[in-house]
Amino acid sequence: MEMRSFGKTGLTVSALGFGGGPVGYLETDRREVANILNTILDRGVNLIDTAAAYAGSEEAIGGAIGHRRDDYVLVSKCGRAYDDIEGKAWSALAIEQTIERSLRRLKTDHLDVMLLHSCDLETLQRGEAVGALVKACDAGKIRFAGYSGDNAAASYAVGLEEIAVLETSVNICDQANIDTVLPAATQNNVGVLAKRPIANAAWRAASEQRGMYVDYTRTYRERLDRMAVSPADLGLADEAWSEIALRFTLSQPGVTTAIVGTTKAANVECNLAVLAKGALPDNAVRELRAAFQRAEAAMGEPWLGLT
Repeated sequence: MEMRSFGKTGLTVSALGFGGGPVGYLETDRREVANILNTILDRGVNLIDTAAAYAGSEEAIGGAIGHRRDDYVLVSKCGRAYDDIEGKAWSALAIEQTIERSLRRLKTDHLDVMLLHSCDLETLQRGEAVGALVKACDAGKIRFAGYSGDNAAASYAVGLEEIAVLETSVNICDQANIDTVLPAATQNNVGVLAKRPIANAAWRAASEQRGMYVDYTRTYRERLDRMAVSPADLGLADEAWSEIALRFTLSQPGVTTAIVGTTKAANVECNLAVLAKGALPDNAVRELRAAFQRAEAAMGEPWLGLT
């Protein structure tokens, strides 16, 4: 397993991480979640990402691998308002109570990283939300504070001394942060989790998607269609899109870990096999970058990172 330095946290994490959104949103059977998570831990993956907003995800992860807490770096997200949480969105009270709830759900006494879940730039600049994470760090409930988001807010976040980790969109259909956010994160020694690293399988038809992902992937499908590039153009087999996407993301300077969500244990082995192939060849990366830029220019408006 390839391991990478996680910025100023001082932690070392696997280049491939697990994203907990799909097992929550798609209501994956808890036995299958346990199978997936124990398999990835046994194979050396040690970064687990989830969020309070991923319905059922924290509970599923805690139930499946809470007993193996020393085997992984645990990341969650907070800040939004919930019916069972006091306080308005992004308030110190809501953040404090969500952290306490996450600890219970995940069956742990601390989170390694807690991220603000995509609040806007103005909210970040007010400072209350970041201050609530700092307070939780001081109390030992979380080890490091971070931010999940894109574009100008992400660039601002990585410049804050208190922010040690960023989760941001980096994939073949979402390249804006490569030019703006990743260099700033590197400059400030912020660890980076690349979200949606396989672009939610944008090459698949909507009929092949499930649940919320039918609509969730629409923008990426439209972008990929406009990019008009095929695996053959990159010197790879027609069925290689998943490999191309993951290797592209992992090839970007500044990315620490690509977090891939799955609801099937069989996909774990496929992702590990792709990881073993290493970075995508430079010529393929250049072609994907050029295709994105051509399509973006033809649209006449910037293709910003999707929050």
